[in-house]
Order: sequence, then structure tokens, then C-alpha cells
Amino acid sequence: MESISTFDMLKIGVGPSSSHTLGPWRAAEKWIKELEAAQLFDDVTRIKIYIYGSLSLTGKGHATDYAIMLGLSGQDPEYIPIENIGLIVSRIKEEKQLEFNGKKTIPFNPEEDIVFKREFLPFHANGMMFEATLNSGKKKKATFYSIGGGFVVKEERKRAKKNIELFKTFPYPATSGLELLALCELENKSIADIVLENERSLRTDQEIDRELHRIWDTMLECMYTGCHTEGTLPGGLHVRRRAFDMHQKLKENNPYENPEQWLASIRKTEVKFRQILQWVSCFALAVNEVNASLGRVVTAPTNGSAGVIPAVLMYYLVIENHDANFEHIKKFLLTSGEIGSLFKKGATISAAMGGCQAEIGVSSAMAAGALTELLGGSPEQVLMAAEIAMEHHLGLTCDPIGGLVQIPCIERNSMGAIKAINAAELALGSDPKDAKVPFDKVVKTMWETAKDMSSKYKETSEGGLAVGVFLSDC
Repeated sequence: MESISTFDMLKIGVGPSSSHTLGPWRAAEKWIKELEAAQLFDDVTRIKIYIYGSLSLTGKGHATDYAIMLGLSGQDPEYIPIENIGLIVSRIKEEKQLEFNGKKTIPFNPEEDIVFKREFLPFHANGMMFEATLNSGKKKKATFYSIGGGFVVKEERKRAKKNIELFKTFPYPATSGLELLALCELENKSIADIVLENERSLRTDQEIDRELHRIWDTMLECMYTGCHTEGTLPGGLHVRRRAFDMHQKLKENNPYENPEQWLASIRKTEVKFRQILQWVSCFALAVNEVNASLGRVVTAPTNGSAGVIPAVLMYYLVIENHDANFEHIKKFLLTSGEIGSLFKKGATISAAMGGCQAEIGVSSAMAAGALTELLGGSPEQVLMAAEIAMEHHLGLTCDPIGGLVQIPCIERNSMGAIKAINAAELALGSDPKDAKVPFDKVVKTMWETAKDMSSKYKETSEGGLAVGVFLSDC
């Protein structure tokens, strides 16, 4: 079993899709590193990319071609100024050349050199093949797969052995919920404490805190941006941004100038009972409206489900505990990351493989478990909450209209966040001994459901709302 860190599950990147945007971006980076390691980079005269399966079917709507061009240009999705994305892509299209890894200019026409092929490769639904023509005329090819959450692999999994060795270095390795609970009982630790000890085998405490701060700051800034941006989303569906209007109706006149002051002002706001769900929905919508407009978000565990975890964490900070600090945020993120890793190990977090249950379902389970831990739940109640959240997302299809991460994706984040809070409350009010469906059973069931699901409901835009609603209706 491979090692999966919290920072594998919670990655900073650019929207709208971790599988279709961040994954191809990272694949382009990996390919360049392979060429450099083989001392072939300087010999490259032309490049061509073939995109397969789900990546091809919804690639345009997910900006897969943009991501590949940016990755080939040497841009980093964690740090690129968002306003530069359109400029770089436009320049490549107009000049029909790109700065390969920012080091050399080569001819490149996106219309001809990025080829969308409908057929599926056998290893995974999200396949892509990079081809370089060398000075000698020979071609160097490499195939990558974007397997969800920004994870990228090659079929032969050359890094798998290294990852397995890393897993063995974890003081508390767990491949299932049952194993995780046994570790918690043996060591008398919470799930967050177990995860923290594993992270310490990879990083110093200072590095862990710095990265968790960076993740939370990105989430907070994303919500802030979404709540303060008007207009419609790009892509042709003319979807109106709703977080701005919701925020205007909910907020009071407390002054603020930045995301941190904004959070402080909300925590001072008197929230009426019926406004609680409105605030949670506002936070979730804000994140995914930013995601849909190629903004910077945190995959949690994917871009399409990026709004659930920050919305539920904000619920805790704004509604449940006004005295909460970074230690609470840290515990929430560590616990949510571990729950997500168990789903990845036992099932999938790729909508192209499992439908939306693998994205919104997993994110809701992650948030439910993490909230339960912050509210004083036992490890058994944490996994019970995660199970409840996933149980009520089983079979959820991925059917984006127009291949865009907008309808129904944005609203699903709001629903996933609300379900997570409900699941946490149900678990906290229950005795885990009475649970009829163990956590590991729902993970297995989710994977079995994914395998049974028709491919047209797995991020292909060939079924469900994607064909039931005509673009002209939008």
C-alpha cells in the first residue's frame, strides 16, 4: 500500500478540475523532467499531445488544453498569477509557439498539436500521451494517467516501490478504517494525532504547520474572492455567480480589508438559525465559482469538490466555536486528509472512474469526520460520520453540462457540505456500536457501485443532466 500524506489529499492548484486540469498540468511537468533526466530536452524540436477518454470528452470544458500548455511552459499551478493564465495561452495560440519549460522556443499550434481522441486507454479513463520529435527525427513518447485529485501515474507505476517503502516508514500505517481505529485504541490517540505522527516521519513540525497554514490561507482567500466577485462564469453557460449576492444579504456592516479581517467580521455577526445553512452554502458556492473561473483552490480531495471542506470548516469557526484557532484548523485538515486517503486506497477519488460519489461523496465524508472530531467525537464516531455522509452519496453521477464544472457541480458542493454537518450531528448523537454499516463496508460499496456504473455517468458528459438539458436551455 502506498503512502498518502495529508498534503497529497489537499493540494493547491488551479481550477476547474483536479483530474482534467491539475493532473495534465503535472503530467506535462513530469514529462519534461523525464526528458531532462534522459538528456533529451535540448534535442526536442516539436511536441504533440494526445488526450484520451474522459479527458478528451470533457477536456475543452475543463481547460485540459490550457493546463497542458501552461505545464509545458514551465508554469507552476501553485504560484502562477491567475491573471497571467489567459495571457500566456493567448500568446501561444497567436504566435503558434511556446517557451518549452521557459527555456527554449519551439513551434506549437494548439489546434494541431493537442489532439483529442475519444477512445479510452485500458489502464484508466484519463489518459494522455506526450510525443517529442528529436533532432535525429526519432520520437520519444510517454503515457500518463490522471487518476483523480491531481495524482498522476504511469501504467508501470515506477514510483510505486518508493511509495510503498515510504508507507512502511509511517509509525502508524493504516489501509482501512478498522486498522485506523485499532491504532487509535492501542495508542490512545485521536485520528488527528495518529496522522500528525505519520506526517512527522516525512516533515518537521515547522514544515507541517507552514504547509497547513498555506492550505488554509488558500481556502480562506478563495472563499473571500468568491464572496466579493460579481458577474457570470466563463464557458458559455452564462451561469450567474450567486455567492456575491448571498454574501451581501448575510453580512453586517463590520469593516474589513482582507480575508483574515473578513473572517473576524463574520464571527462577530449575529447569525440567525435559518441563516446557518445560507452561510454554509455561500462559502461552498464561493469556492466553486472561483474554481469554475480557473481560480486558485485547494483540491479537497478534488477541484470539483473543493468547496465542501472549507465550507464545513468555516461553519465550525463561525457557528460552533468563535474561539477556535489554528490548532483546530490543523486537526480538521489532518483528519479530513486521512479519511480521504482511505477512500483513495480502497476505492477512488476520480469522477472519471467512480462518478460524483468519488468527489462530492468523498469530500462530504472527509468534512463530516473532521467536524465530528472537532466537536468532541470519538474515533469511532468520526468514521461513523464519514460513513453516513458517503452512504447518502452512493451512486451520485458525474454529468457536467457542456463538460464544464458548473452545472450541477457548484450546487453539489453546497449539498455535500450540508450533508456533512448533518452526518456529524447524527454520529455525535449515536453509539457507534449500534451502527449497521461499517466505514470500510461503505468504501467497498462505493467502489463496487463505481464499477457497476455506466461509463456515460462518469465525467463524459454523455448521460444525465449533460444530455437531458440542452445548452440552448441554459
